[in-house]
Amino acid sequence: MFCTNCGAQIDDKAVVCVKCGVPTNQFAAHANPASPAANAEGYDWLTTLLLCFFVGAFGVHSFYTKKTTIGIIQLLTLGGCGIWALIDLILIVVGTFKDGEGRFLVRK
Repeated sequence: MFCTNCGAQIDDKAVVCVKCGVPTNQFAAHANPASPAANAEGYDWLTTLLLCFFVGAFGVHSFYTKKTTIGIIQLLTLGGCGIWALIDLILIVVGTFKDGEGRFLVRK
């Protein structure tokens, strides 16, 4: 991983850049360990899959993974008439679906 401020290469688990001291994405995870988004492992793959399968047309899986804007759009369009929900379902099954912070889902 590279620092967003100075571009120095840093460890993937680093909380701050050792060169310039700017907090990384991992900083929020250590600041609030109670939230699911803060879990270093990420969101559960099976939970997201089931939410998408059963209520994907309402965008519930997007709200769960903190993709709020996309979730609202899916809610208003009924998952793009089901097409968007189907595409998300395929992405989840294949393993390329990412949460709101750009992390892949984790099979726990």
